[in-house]
Amino acid sequence: MTVNILAIESSCDETSASVISDGKVLNNIIATQSVHEKYGGVVPELASRAHQQHVVPVVHEALTDSGISKGELSAVAFTRGPGLMGSLLVGGSFAKSFAFALDLPLIEVNHMEAHILAHFIEDPKPSFPFICLTVSGGHTQLVLVRDYLDMEVIGETLDDAVGEAFDKTAKLLGLPYPGGPHLDKLAATGNPGAFVFPITSMRGLNYSFSGIKTAVLYFLRDRVQGDPGFIEKRLPDICASIQYTLIKMLLLKLMKASTTYGIDQIAIAGGVSANQGLRKALAGLSEKLGWQVFIPRLEYCTDNAAMIAMAGHFKYQKGIFCDLDVSPSAKMKIGDHGKNK
Repeated sequence: MTVNILAIESSCDETSASVISDGKVLNNIIATQSVHEKYGGVVPELASRAHQQHVVPVVHEALTDSGISKGELSAVAFTRGPGLMGSLLVGGSFAKSFAFALDLPLIEVNHMEAHILAHFIEDPKPSFPFICLTVSGGHTQLVLVRDYLDMEVIGETLDDAVGEAFDKTAKLLGLPYPGGPHLDKLAATGNPGAFVFPITSMRGLNYSFSGIKTAVLYFLRDRVQGDPGFIEKRLPDICASIQYTLIKMLLLKLMKASTTYGIDQIAIAGGVSANQGLRKALAGLSEKLGWQVFIPRLEYCTDNAAMIAMAGHFKYQKGIFCDLDVSPSAKMKIGDHGKNK
């Protein structure tokens, strides 16, 4: 019997739906939210309201585009966490109602695990075990992946995520939201050695990115005092120097993790994995250290329902379902798989 799963993602400011059939992703419908741009960051209440507006049309489009009817679905998967509580409530409530109405099994998915499992949507795919550097606006983690549903966080940020560091330093430079992609684009034409920012060294495989934001703040304050046009004159060089520092911090720990665990299968996931500077640096390390590096296609790097669908597929195979009384978990941890129904 063919297994068809409808997946819903609503953890932050992307409303997305996807249909997967026997492990093959058929589509990945995403509705973005531009309402946050004028505020320079995601406003949780506005995000949840936008999800309410988008979820029905997005699910309808995913089902129509796939050619699979509601009656042919085998299960419904949804993001339980981590994420914004209001946003998670919208997607979770819709998924539970939809599953209840059709008497379908319900699959709760960890958003961060799904980012890692996005590597199995298309070829080439990593083999187990591999190390995944998961980088986004809310998370920075090094994860040892032993199997599809066997993952262990071996290092993580103790304060800010690297995506937050990109966006907030970009905001200090006057770049529009979201700042990370703009900083990445400007960095491509700048000199990464123009300015030196401190590298924060944490014990073990953990990260800290709060210090570089403070360092950039004071650096800009001091330079602008002497030259009001400094930022405008040296913007590409500043961006390149900031990006070089952040990427160096990420890769130093990644190299340490690879050596510690003796693993040369390396993957990156999450929104920041779309960063061209990071991809270029990883390509260089791959050649130098003999790593096999895996990076999903751009549309599967940012928040999307295709990765939720893939996670749902593997959990369906294991018979891991949840009850209708499941609640969103804003700080859900990797390794929390729910219970058998």
